[in-house]
Amino acid sequence: MNFVIWIIQGLVALGFVYSGWLKAFQYETAKKSWGWVKDVSKGFVVFIGLAELVGALGVILPQALDIAPVLTPIAATGLAVVVLLGALFHIKRKEYRDIGVNIVFFALAVFVAICRF
Repeated sequence: MNFVIWIIQGLVALGFVYSGWLKAFQYETAKKSWGWVKDVSKGFVVFIGLAELVGALGVILPQALDIAPVLTPIAATGLAVVVLLGALFHIKRKEYRDIGVNIVFFALAVFVAICRF
């Protein structure tokens, strides 16, 4: 089971590294990829990206290095909250086709959080 949890942690981390990197360091690309980026401030988009990158590191490193491994489920919980808020934002904007990715990453992050707590 531990192997499966590690695979899911890796998928969560990869997804959030990709998303976070675009938001934090490739703002123009993010603007072209996601319509909502045009409607919020650049600072807010960068903030979300940095939070996702820190969360991605937190999902892997504490558990892998066995240094404060309790931070791994905390990071997974934080990422689940970010994704849930993103889904609510998309619902508010009636961007229903964008919610599928949110649901998948929410479920994965919650799975990691539950298994690692």
